[in-house]
Amino acid sequence: MASKPVTVSMLLLRIIALLAAAATIALLVTNNVTYDDGTKMKFKDLISFRYVLAVATITIAYCTVQLPFSIYYAVHQKRLVRDGYLPEFDFYGDKVISVLLATGIGAGLAVSLEFKRFFDNIFDDAGVPKNDPTRSTNDKYLVRGIIASAVLSISFLSMFVVSVISSNNRNKSRGIFG
Repeated sequence: MASKPVTVSMLLLRIIALLAAAATIALLVTNNVTYDDGTKMKFKDLISFRYVLAVATITIAYCTVQLPFSIYYAVHQKRLVRDGYLPEFDFYGDKVISVLLATGIGAGLAVSLEFKRFFDNIFDDAGVPKNDPTRSTNDKYLVRGIIASAVLSISFLSMFVVSVISSNNRNKSRGIFG
C-alpha cells in the first residue's frame, strides 16, 4: 500500500504523460509544409515520424486505460481490483511504455537532427542563404519533428518515474508471480 502523496503523484504523472503524448500527436499531425514549387511534405512522409505518432498513440491508450484505476487508487487508497493483478499490470505495462517512449524519442530526434544537419550541409555547400524559402521550409519541417520528439520526452520522464514507483509498489504486494 502506497501513501496518499505517492498515489496522487502517480496519478498526476500519468496525466502529464497523457497530455504530452497528445501534444506530440498534435505537433506531428500538423507538420505539413509546402515548398515554393508546390511540393508538399507531410509528417507521414518520414517513417520515423509515423513511429513517433504510433508510440504517442499507444501511450495515450495505455494512460487512458490506467486513469480510472489510478484515480480510484489515489482517492480510496486501495486497489479497484484486489487480487494482485493490477500491481503486476502496472509494473509490466509501465516498463513497456517507458521503453516504447524511449525508442520513439530516439527515432524522432535522430532522424530529424541527422536530416537537418545533412540538408544544412548541402545548402551551405551549394551557397544557399539561410533565408532561402526552400531552406527555411525544410528547417521548419524538421524543427517541428525535433520539438514533437522533445515533448514526447516529457511523457517518457513521467512514465519512467511512474515505472520506478510501480516497481516499489509491486515489491510491497505479493503479485501473481511472487
